[in-house]
Amino acid sequence: MNVVSLQELARNPTYLDRVEAGEHIVVSRDNRPVAELRPLATAPVPAPRPYGLAAGSFVVPDDFDAGLPDDILPEFEGR
Repeated sequence: MNVVSLQELARNPTYLDRVEAGEHIVVSRDNRPVAELRPLATAPVPAPRPYGLAAGSFVVPDDFDAGLPDDILPEFEGR
């Protein structure tokens, strides 16, 4: 772990490349450590979900895409 001053960090952008490569760097101000730069943990990329994951878990009714009943329809239309 390297210790660098805030001024040195501002002058030399290659420190970020070193952090990105996995190095931890302590930033100091007036010879006093105040912060640590370290790479962020990357979240694993989720695999695509397989087709048919919930097959057999529920049944889609035959009237699934039928219109709404006349007594309920006005509520959806804001009347």
